[in-house]
Amino acid sequence: MIEWVSLRAGARPVPAPVATPLVWATAFGGAMTLVALHSALVGTDRPGLALAALSVLAGGLGLCSRFTAAPGTAVLCWLFLNGFAIPPVGTLTWAGHRDTLWLGCLCAATLFGTALARLIHARIAYRRLSVGEPPAAAPDDWPRGL
Repeated sequence: MIEWVSLRAGARPVPAPVATPLVWATAFGGAMTLVALHSALVGTDRPGLALAALSVLAGGLGLCSRFTAAPGTAVLCWLFLNGFAIPPVGTLTWAGHRDTLWLGCLCAATLFGTALARLIHARIAYRRLSVGEPPAAAPDDWPRGL
């Protein structure tokens, strides 16, 4: 009988998160693209749709980033949301509760994505360590009491 054996020994490591500058560059480009599409297709009078799209982007970026990248990702998305998705376009404003809520939503989406990725990776790593072949049966000549 032929038995297939993996050439790798031990558990495979959990994937490393993407470098923070790369995550922020992707957030910059993605937010710019999403806000430009939103402004062209919907207009600047419905920022809720832009917030939802940017939250999905932030959550997706959170899946492959570190926890330390979350605040910067949220701020980059908020800058494009505030600067180009609401009137007056091209001007940063601070509207107290609204902008605090938007920053909170974007940061929560990023942190949720990061926490979800860590949970999934930990579960996969645990399964790799805990799933194995069942223990071999004791030979018949072994004492039963031991």
